[in-house]
Amino acid sequence: MDSSSLTGNLVGFCNPLLDISAEVGMDFLERYGLQANDAVLATQDQLTLFSDIVAHHKPTILSGGSGQNTMRGAQLLLPPGSTMFIGAVGDDENAKQLRVAAEKAGLRTEYMVNSAKQTGTCALLVTEKGNSMVADLGAAETYNIAHLQSPHIWRMIEHARLYYITGFFLAVSLETIRAVARHSLENDKTFTMNISAPFVATRFTSQLTEMLPYVDVLFGSHFETPALSSALGLTSCDDDLALVKHLAHWQKTGPGARRVIFTTSSGVVVGSGDSETVFVYDIAKVPQSEIVDANGAGDGFVGGYLAQMMQGKTVDVCVEAGHWLSSLVLRQRGASFPDASLAFVPKGLTVSEVNPERKT
Repeated sequence: MDSSSLTGNLVGFCNPLLDISAEVGMDFLERYGLQANDAVLATQDQLTLFSDIVAHHKPTILSGGSGQNTMRGAQLLLPPGSTMFIGAVGDDENAKQLRVAAEKAGLRTEYMVNSAKQTGTCALLVTEKGNSMVADLGAAETYNIAHLQSPHIWRMIEHARLYYITGFFLAVSLETIRAVARHSLENDKTFTMNISAPFVATRFTSQLTEMLPYVDVLFGSHFETPALSSALGLTSCDDDLALVKHLAHWQKTGPGARRVIFTTSSGVVVGSGDSETVFVYDIAKVPQSEIVDANGAGDGFVGGYLAQMMQGKTVDVCVEAGHWLSSLVLRQRGASFPDASLAFVPKGLTVSEVNPERKT
């Protein structure tokens, strides 16, 4: 196939999962050893919660997987054929539902199909104290580099110019991440990554620190700050601004400064490796009465940011687009987007400059 006919200028890697979203009480989280505002991989003892939700909590079934959500959101703000998503699914109805949702958004999927496993699922548990996510990866955890290296897929990787990988994927195929990161570095492309969850920092510290030097743009949130600060051996576990500055100046392989973007309780914090200044964008809060579900809001933010970044927009516009798309997700159930065509129009955000002490 002629590479000029290939899509996928922005390629994302993560675990494609079918989301099972339901409102539950804090007693449900306690029963399964879970916490609000957290994301975990299901243990053997927690697997029964999926049938429990279906039987007793009238769940909403949605297309999911953090990286796939982000790619769907980005594609809605980009020209047709701009995005592609890679991950592993089973040969089942759940995979078909994921394909339908992706096609509706204009996202191209190139799944590795493992017929011996079921497509993964993720329980999105909405509580009064925050949301909790529990993933049963299923087929997603079987993704391997052989799929990436197949001629058909690798041509698409070569054609792309920006890559996005979630921290969740560190649990699946570090070899794939290495290959994409090295290709990006050797061909002067852009490699982006998301911390994604506290457990990524604590359970996959060595993998994360191995890949950080390759990262041109790093995303995260204040929910991950304590775990990440501890994993990196910093003296403070709760200073978002200092952590962003530290990560921006972390060792980097290749040219250019790393940019770090964290959504925090103070707003969106942005740091760059070529500056001692950290920028804090004041984000207008979505009224509580309009919030339906916070699940997927972070995915929407990254999708909006990457869509504008792909089009060469300024950081200010990228941040504003991220917030705009995130605010739409907050008004929907799960990581879903309005059916109507999205039309982002930048209006400007208030931004302040801070020079925090870099923690060591």
